[in-house]
Amino acid sequence: MRLLFITANRIGDAVLSTGLLRHLIERHPGARVTVAAGRIAAPLFEAVPGLERLLAFDKRPFKAHWLGLWGATAFRRWDLAVDLRASAIAYFLPARRRLTMGRSDGDRHRVAELGALLGLDPPPAPGVWLAPRHQAAAERLVPAGGPVLAVGPAANWSGKQWRGQRFAELLRRLTAPGGALDGARVAVFAAGHERAQTQPLIDALPAGRALDLAGAVDLPCAAACLQRCRVFIGNDSGLMHLAAAAGTPTLGLFGPSEEWRYAPWGPHAAFVRTQESCAVLNARRAPLGAPQETLMDGLSVDTALAAAEDLLRRTAES
Repeated sequence: MRLLFITANRIGDAVLSTGLLRHLIERHPGARVTVAAGRIAAPLFEAVPGLERLLAFDKRPFKAHWLGLWGATAFRRWDLAVDLRASAIAYFLPARRRLTMGRSDGDRHRVAELGALLGLDPPPAPGVWLAPRHQAAAERLVPAGGPVLAVGPAANWSGKQWRGQRFAELLRRLTAPGGALDGARVAVFAAGHERAQTQPLIDALPAGRALDLAGAVDLPCAAACLQRCRVFIGNDSGLMHLAAAAGTPTLGLFGPSEEWRYAPWGPHAAFVRTQESCAVLNARRAPLGAPQETLMDGLSVDTALAAAEDLLRRTAES
């Protein structure tokens, strides 16, 4: 069986699609799999069972990237072509069966929406595929020796980014003597280009307790590192979804984005949001091209701390 799976350009959406791909692979043992994904998200699929080809593409003007993808896939016959990008490219490929995601209704979680494509209820949960090299690297970067609190202080849009001072205060209270993670080390995750956003937080951590992983790991290695952490706390981001998919207890911080659609998925996941609604916050967006201040100030440290402590209690008992 030959399977083509066309997934997202963004990391978060690509992570959320992994449950559907896992279901298809389990349903068709021995399938020969080709995955097409945006270049930044493609490493998530390096260790997919039965992977024949991993096609990484970049967005191009006038949607020229679709022409390139068609050229890379049009001369093979597919038993199943799945297109989650609503591009209709699957209809121009030789395929016995096609599944194409239509335009989103925006009223349900993305994972549920993906599961509905195959009539799956409950939908398959996102997950990660890791190779031994990823696990070995994680053992070096996050060595054993007590609990580790993982944090993702960056976001792809400044409006979704909780202030670094609040992250620092939350971490201080969680790891202080008598705190829920007394004496824990703190692993800071971010992409290389987010160094400026994360450095103040790294500098504020106690000497010898910080694990600086900003720009130091690719996505599969980040997932392996996250599996070695007791909890992850971070803004709504692809990293947040990766932590939840890796099985790490995950607390997502939400403000101007839709938690009903993009909350971290899974039994060990939770979210907390600002007092203001998405609609109220998005009405405060800066004009296109103007600097955007954070829209997350309606989320207090006390509220985030209570949610983190509740998640830690709940996952300790499970």
